Formats: sequence, structure tokens, C-alpha cells
Amino acid sequence: MIDAFLLRALAAGLMAALAAAPLGCFVVWRRMAYFGDATAHAAILGVALALGFDLSIFVGTLVTAFAMALFVSALAGRGWAMDTTLGVLAHSALALGLVAASFLTGTRVDLTAFLFGDILTVRPSELWGMAAGTLGVLALMAWRWEALLTATISEDLALSLGVKPERERLILTLALALAVAVSLKVVGALLIGALLVVPPATARVFARSPERMAVGAVFVAALAVVAGLGASLTWDTPAGPSIVVAAATLFVAALSVGSLSSDRRAR
Repeated sequence: MIDAFLLRALAAGLMAALAAAPLGCFVVWRRMAYFGDATAHAAILGVALALGFDLSIFVGTLVTAFAMALFVSALAGRGWAMDTTLGVLAHSALALGLVAASFLTGTRVDLTAFLFGDILTVRPSELWGMAAGTLGVLALMAWRWEALLTATISEDLALSLGVKPERERLILTLALALAVAVSLKVVGALLIGALLVVPPATARVFARSPERMAVGAVFVAALAVVAGLGASLTWDTPAGPSIVVAAATLFVAALSVGSLSSDRRAR
């Protein structure tokens, strides 16, 4: 018999994969890896605020992640040098969250669980919040897929077709905040960026269209969740990092297979 906590962990991992993988394709296409990191690191501040004001951690994480994503988008719109700015914001938000958590009294906070994930302790009530967040991300992706894709390819093309790049950027920002809130319990704030980037990067090796890349990314992310959980239970390793290691292994394998296929075609 499979224990209930394992089923909850698997469900949580698969929901995180469903939320992060399609969105991660846009993160890869737009070269927004640092943007994802800054949003994810702000989640720790959301955890501290939620515990301090006795709010839902999911809500606190979502609000702070969305606020950080909006702030970063506003800076990008004003022409700031985003590489350096995102580095400053990401590390500052993480440090501020850790400092804020140290001031909490009467509340025991396991920061390791929020930094690196603690998927094996997901409660049934938390699954409902994750399910709502996952459905929100998928609904946004399905609703605005063509518009988001057009704005990603060319903002000038989007404007000529009546698509507003600023609106699509805002929708992408909201979806990213939802994905961070869903994935925090699975892989933690420090590793969410990997879940957003690695599966889409793996799927891109073989994909021949954006839609196939998104589907492939979901498959890779789900496989990484299953493999990572299996490795964690077998060798007693941390579940969140094990999932990321599994995703990285699939990426290396995909690159190797892709390289061999290219060499054969060249001959």
C-alpha cells in the first residue's frame, strides 16, 4: 500500500510541474531566468509576513511574489540594466525575508523547508491551494497563449496585430507569481528557478514548435518529479534538490542524444 503522504507529495509535485513547465517556456524564450529567481526569492519575505500576521502562507507568498514581479517589470519598462538590477533585488529580497523571519516570536520557522522545499510534508489543505494556483496558471496560459507568443516573438509585430505587449507582460507576471506560490513547498525558493528553466530547456532540444516544447516540458518536469521522489525515498536524500538533480540529468541526457542525432545527420 502506498502511504497517503507519498500520494500527496506526488500530487503536489505534478501540480508544480504543470504550473511551472509551460510558463517556463516563456521564461526561456524571453531570457527571464533572473526574473524568475527574483520573484522566487521574494517568496521567503512573503512567508515571514504571512507567519507574522497569521495569514495563509500561500497567500503571503503569492502577494509578495506578484509585488516583486510587478516592481521588476516596471523597472524593465524604464530601461534599467536588468542583469545587475535583478541580481540586487533577488539577493536583497531573500536576505530581507530571512531577517524578517528572525524577528518572529512564538512561531517556530523551519526556513530550510521554504528554501529547499519539503514536499513530503504537504498537507491535504495545502493541496487545494496548489490546485487552485495550478489551474490559474494553466487558464492564463490557455487564454493568452497566442498573444503571449506573439509578444515574445516581436513586440512590434504584436502591436501591429492589436496585441498590447504591456498587458501580456502583466499576465505573464501574474502567472509567474502563481507558479512560485505553487512550487515553493515542492522545491523551495532557491530551486524554483531550476524547475522553471531546466524542463523547457530539455524539451527544446527535440521540439519543433512552441506547443510541442510546452507539452514536452510538462512531460520532462513530471518525469523529474517522479524520479526525484523515488531517489529521495531510496537513498534518503532531500526531495526538492533530488527533483532538480533528476531534471538536470534529463537535460544532460537530452543534450547527448541530440548531439548524437546531429552527428548522424551530418554524415
